[in-house]
Amino acid sequence: MRFARSKRGLRLKTVDSCFQDLKESRLVEETFTIDEVSEVLNGLQAVVHSEVESELINTAYTNVLLLRQLFSQAEKWYLKLQTDISELENRELLEQVAEFEKAEFTSSNKKEILRLQEENEKLKSRLKILETQATNALDEKSKLERALQDLQLDQGTQKDFMKAQDLSDLENTVAALKSEFQKTLNDQTENQKSLEESLATAKHDLLRVQEQLSMAEKELEKKFQQTAAYRNMKEILTKKNDQIKDLRKRLAK
Repeated sequence: MRFARSKRGLRLKTVDSCFQDLKESRLVEETFTIDEVSEVLNGLQAVVHSEVESELINTAYTNVLLLRQLFSQAEKWYLKLQTDISELENRELLEQVAEFEKAEFTSSNKKEILRLQEENEKLKSRLKILETQATNALDEKSKLERALQDLQLDQGTQKDFMKAQDLSDLENTVAALKSEFQKTLNDQTENQKSLEESLATAKHDLLRVQEQLSMAEKELEKKFQQTAAYRNMKEILTKKNDQIKDLRKRLAK
């Protein structure tokens, strides 16, 4: 069911693109004649008919290949399998399958989206905390640098008013404080570097989660651009546009 669901989504996207390309490539005039409208609709009908027919044929052949695998395995064990074709149109059973698909894939998709959203919120919260810590570390570093400069200024001012002994004691005290402040300043610098590295890691994780959220849609769009139906549709529309331009030139002459 997951495989069929994926193929169905791709085909529906192709059909939607048939109409969108028609709007963008053919509906460029303000007025159209009845013949022009008929031609546009006939061209669209041919493209959509081809796309739907291709999907129906592909679905039938896919089911044949799946049954072939099961029958081949049954033959190896000498099993006799019986099928009831009428059950394939049992409306009650079909509705049960539809309900199963709805419950299974809706629940699975919601769980995946909720998980990614929860991880996204956690990364945002972590990023905010790291930014706050980094800001606080910078503020603390600035305070320590200012305090060290103030102590050096006080030392120079008081040298002129103190005796030699007192001056020596003060110099020793200032030297000890300076060493302690320098050590604290170095610790703050290392802490800041660690916070910056953690901040960068958190930002990379956030980008990775956001990339995962958009990856499925990009992959689906890439597969669609590579389908034969899309290329055929673009070729038909291009030829029709060239024909219309040529007819308008001839009409103008």
